[in-house]
Amino acid sequence: MAGNPNSFSIKNWSLDDQPREKLRDKGKATLSDAELIAILIGSGNRDESAVALCKRIFASVDNNLNALGKLSLAQLMEFKGIGEAKAITIAAALELGKRRRLEEALQLDKITSSRSVFNVMQPIIGELPHEEFWILYLNNSNKVIKKNQLSKGGITGTLVDVRLVLKNALEVGAVALILAHNHPSGTLIPSKADKDITSKLKLASQSLDISVLDHLIITESAYYSFADESIL
Repeated sequence: MAGNPNSFSIKNWSLDDQPREKLRDKGKATLSDAELIAILIGSGNRDESAVALCKRIFASVDNNLNALGKLSLAQLMEFKGIGEAKAITIAAALELGKRRRLEEALQLDKITSSRSVFNVMQPIIGELPHEEFWILYLNNSNKVIKKNQLSKGGITGTLVDVRLVLKNALEVGAVALILAHNHPSGTLIPSKADKDITSKLKLASQSLDISVLDHLIITESAYYSFADESIL
């Protein structure tokens, strides 16, 4: 036992290495992702401290928080020392982080570029396993006044209700629209259906003096902007 430092309880570590005390004395920014998760689970197993266990869990997903957030409870529980309660704690913490990120994005006062649209919509649709199509409704200051899911499961498999889009626009007083949908496959090449629905909504909106400013295809880490590519 004495020859395996990972088997030591965190309580026996130096104060500089104890995550709770490190957060208290040096600030939360000084802790690694593994140390933060270790605080949540509290203990490891007979062979590893909580920190060592969390480092091993992170290593299994290439030290990527987004990838960790996609692990199921069953996958987390495959690690020795992670029971159902700890797995739920980890999942809940990562979901809170995702929601916080979403709320921060929604506080954007103004859409100023395709990147700002991506920042708003990526937390909503960027990691979904299925396709969703959304509309952003903007006022004359380019502020988002409403977001609405238009379809779920793919553009080609869902009838686009243009009347509903325009009805919502009139109800909230929108003067511009931005279209956004995700590609779970990761491809950023617009399909014929993508182009057709863009043209259809743009043409219908013009009759009411409502502009379609952009259409974004969004993946987990990147996006394609119709406006940036001059094909709107």
